[in-house]
Amino acid sequence: MSRIAIIGGHGKVALELTPLLSEEDHTVTSVIRNRDHVRDVEAAGGTPVLADVAELDADGIAEVVADHDVVVWSAGAGGGNPDRTYAVDRDAAIRSMDAAARAGVRRYVMVSYCGAGPDHGVEPDNPFFPYAEAKAAADEYLRTTDLDWTILGPSALTDGPATGTIDVASRAEGSGEVSRGNVARVIAETLESNGTVRRTIEFHDGSTPITDALR
Repeated sequence: MSRIAIIGGHGKVALELTPLLSEEDHTVTSVIRNRDHVRDVEAAGGTPVLADVAELDADGIAEVVADHDVVVWSAGAGGGNPDRTYAVDRDAAIRSMDAAARAGVRRYVMVSYCGAGPDHGVEPDNPFFPYAEAKAAADEYLRTTDLDWTILGPSALTDGPATGTIDVASRAEGSGEVSRGNVARVIAETLESNGTVRRTIEFHDGSTPITDALR
């Protein structure tokens, strides 16, 4: 049993992940910033904590994640506002990594996207550019830390069925899609496997059972 803090606890992936973890007797703290989302989080089996990580410094986030074993970053600004995208997806994400270290939480899982990195290839005039830049910076920073990190890179997200099967692949091998339910299952399995520590894993929906695909 672990105490797991999900930052971005009301996101679609997080709401799929929370019951999976609760069913395995893990304790889930869902960090959210909107009081209206409390009931959804509780219904999924999480304990809501109201906190806006974009407004907290590293010490403030450390207080939120203290006494946990794992931090899962599943938050996002949602696009549309470049300044907020950088504030959440880059700056707050990086502060959460520093916070985890200060709080003694070694395990950290970052939900990124397939193809993230300095060579993302997104043109500056593309509305996706701020997000691509923010995720590249956050992912690169995480790799420099002493945390037991895993970076997960799902391809384009869908609301399709959670099949429990994926293929591990990179952007270079072609575009793909993955259901949010499968992403949640990948996160849950990642937390059960020491073999995923200090790995970047990009994946799509596929034909390989998740446990086997992550080996």
